[in-house]
Amino acid sequence: MWAMVMRIALPGQASAAATTEVPLEMLSACHGRVQTQCETLQRLCEHLPRHGADSAAVQAVEAVLRYFRLAAPHHHADEEADLFPALLDAARGPDHTRVRQLTRALIEEHRSLEGLWQRLESELEQVRSGHAGALARGTVDAFVAAYTQHIEREENELLPLAARLLDAAALTRVGSAMRERRGIAAP
Repeated sequence: MWAMVMRIALPGQASAAATTEVPLEMLSACHGRVQTQCETLQRLCEHLPRHGADSAAVQAVEAVLRYFRLAAPHHHADEEADLFPALLDAARGPDHTRVRQLTRALIEEHRSLEGLWQRLESELEQVRSGHAGALARGTVDAFVAAYTQHIEREENELLPLAARLLDAAALTRVGSAMRERRGIAAP
């Protein structure tokens, strides 16, 4: 189901070890974690009709809730508050027009994803409370499809553009803001 997405890999840093010191890789690694959570949601759709809201289902639901309540909002903020403005500052000429269009579209996608999440979150809370039939396949499919498309766009357009346009100082500022947002001490 998942399309192959090219992950950003910068020299000297493996994706599995991505940190805020290499912010573009960290953003790409976050995409992989989103995909993992989406796969969990799809497995839940298969699990719940057969096993109900058992302890395995509740644990999976809690993991998905934790991720999309904390990490996903940080990821969107990393982009909207730090990466997008840095790109707009760095871009010139046709690149500036392209960056402005792309970042506006991605912000709209973020709002759409957040709306889809609200509905899904409500259904997941019901499953956590023991109502196995509360998770609708259509809700999961819409959420997963929207995130899949969004991740592909960021991996194939946004991150390569950022790697080309942002210098070391801009990337350092983005990484620093990411650490601050998460309460991580500077290395």
